[in-house]
Amino acid sequence: MNVGELYAKLEERIPRSLSCEWDNDGLMCCPDPAAPVRRVLVALDITAGVADRAIAGGYDLIVSHHPLVFRPLRAAEPGDPVAAKVIRLLRAGVSAMSFHTRLDAVCGGVNDTLAAALGLTEVTPFGPQGEAIGRLGVLPAAMTLSEFAARVRQVTGAPGVLAGDAGLPVRRVAVLGGSGSDELPAARAAGADTYLTGELAYHHLSEAPERGMNLLAAGHFYTENPVCQTLRQMLAGLDGSLCIDLADSNTVRVL
Repeated sequence: MNVGELYAKLEERIPRSLSCEWDNDGLMCCPDPAAPVRRVLVALDITAGVADRAIAGGYDLIVSHHPLVFRPLRAAEPGDPVAAKVIRLLRAGVSAMSFHTRLDAVCGGVNDTLAAALGLTEVTPFGPQGEAIGRLGVLPAAMTLSEFAARVRQVTGAPGVLAGDAGLPVRRVAVLGGSGSDELPAARAAGADTYLTGELAYHHLSEAPERGMNLLAAGHFYTENPVCQTLRQMLAGLDGSLCIDLADSNTVRVL
């Protein structure tokens, strides 16, 4: 399968129609759509380190969640970090494709992966009209906030969880990987007693009792990174001959 064919197959599974209108993703970097794909590197982000590994390791393609190019490039010159990666990948013959908010929203994507890892059942979408990318589910049995935070750390690998305690048992849980402050009202309207996301503003966390909902922020990377394994499985299902590896793209550390 070549680059163009593989992208077309992935786009069937993760359609652009699910993307938020402000988003930019897709086939980000493609020196030759007819080039065969034998080795694929999957990562949450296409950092300089991920690009280095792809080039040095002889990978034909990088598949990521976060877009390689999100904002328009003003110039293709190596002084810009994003442009520099694009130039290096093009020179090395490495293609890159990213699936951002459509991978959040698609069935089996970022938020279904997170919900399943946490053991949620009766999972349904939630969110503003036209952008129902979050998931609401039910735990088999109620947990304390501390118990649930421990489960979050276990399944995501997060070194810690910021929590706003509303004094409620955790049972109906809304999840949205990444930055979820904007979807907080939608999570409450959906009937969640607890909302887990990657990032929340301090004032949101501190207002958990007034909002009547437990709030947890476990880190942008940690709440989304489990989807890389999902992407790996998806790619393997499309072409069993592919060699597919995962790259840890996290460059942010808790010190």
